[in-house]
Amino acid sequence: MKLTHSKAVLLMIAITLMWSIAGVVTRHLESARSFEVTFWRSFFTLLSLLVILPLFQGRVVFTKIRHAGRYLWISGVCWSIMFTAFMVAMTMTSVANVLVTMAAGPFITALLARVFIGHRIPVRTWVAIAVAGAGIVWMHGSQVGAGAGQLAGTLVAFLVPLAAAVNWTVVQRSQAHGEKIDLVPAVLVGAFISALTTLPLAFPFAATAHDLGLLALLGLVQLAIPCVLSVICARVLKAPEISLLALLEIIFGILLAWVGAGEVPAASVLTGGTLVIGALVANELLGWRQRA
Repeated sequence: MKLTHSKAVLLMIAITLMWSIAGVVTRHLESARSFEVTFWRSFFTLLSLLVILPLFQGRVVFTKIRHAGRYLWISGVCWSIMFTAFMVAMTMTSVANVLVTMAAGPFITALLARVFIGHRIPVRTWVAIAVAGAGIVWMHGSQVGAGAGQLAGTLVAFLVPLAAAVNWTVVQRSQAHGEKIDLVPAVLVGAFISALTTLPLAFPFAATAHDLGLLALLGLVQLAIPCVLSVICARVLKAPEISLLALLEIIFGILLAWVGAGEVPAASVLTGGTLVIGALVANELLGWRQRA
């Protein structure tokens, strides 16, 4: 699939819209909760990728996994943590809390890349990290008195950007050592590990047929399809463009949960989220301008 730049941008917007449906769909589940939700979404993602990947890459994709080095498996573990923590957090706290917490990912990635790979962090990024950190502290600090569940859910959500940062650092380090990771098979590995590890915790199953239909929708439309399409977009769009467009997931996700499930975001989340997103946008735009 060959894309022009403008078509890649439009496709990336569609991808963020698909990513953003997780919150509102989760709010309409009848009986499934916590680890059962995670298991079924990962299971349906795995089934979907087992069909989609051979269509895109041929049966060679399974050969890649069998003969993969340690970096692909480390990446797969990171994906499994992201899959699991994301859905568990969605069942513990608000959609807005989860999505805004995930927005800290690029800054955590920059810090880990500095420590483990030696990447230099520009002054503008240090300033952005400080501003985003203040936004996260403001958002989470207001939850201390809001009950242990809300705060615990936010802490679980923090595992998503942390695992994502480790994942991207591993990818960059593997490329520096001449071992290029194909991220799509790594996602399949992650879905398998997530489904396998959450299966014992999912018993006894309580999901209704309605729940299974919604979770199958998430596995296919919210993860498997956009995962493959985002890899295609990454061949056309530059990293700053993808980072900025990916922020639409936060906006779409909060709006869908608000309109589709009546989940109104707290004022502290909107304030803290504005600081985080504003810092990320400013950092990417300044970096883009300097490179240009």
